[in-house]
Amino acid sequence: MIKNFIENANFEDTGFSYTLSLISGKHKMIILYCLMEYKVVRFNELKRYLKNISDKTLSMNLKELESDRLIIRTEYPQVPPKVEYSLSDRGKSLMTVLDQLCVWGEENRLN
Repeated sequence: MIKNFIENANFEDTGFSYTLSLISGKHKMIILYCLMEYKVVRFNELKRYLKNISDKTLSMNLKELESDRLIIRTEYPQVPPKVEYSLSDRGKSLMTVLDQLCVWGEENRLN
């Protein structure tokens, strides 16, 4: 796997590059972890978990994650409008990878 990565002259064509493109940015991995932890979350709850994030930035990140089919947006036809977010099966499969990043970080943290 690493050999293919090193030998591949075009980094953008690698699976590694594709995966990074899905989770890049300051908030996407945190959003995914919130959805893993809490299963179904509404917009304002996510905003509280992420602390200092603007509505625009959160909205943009959620749209990108939805368009990449990592999360599911469920809208309920009621007043006031109710929208919930949850991990898709594709998003759940990515969580094992993100979990390993956390394990590595805990095991290799420099003091």
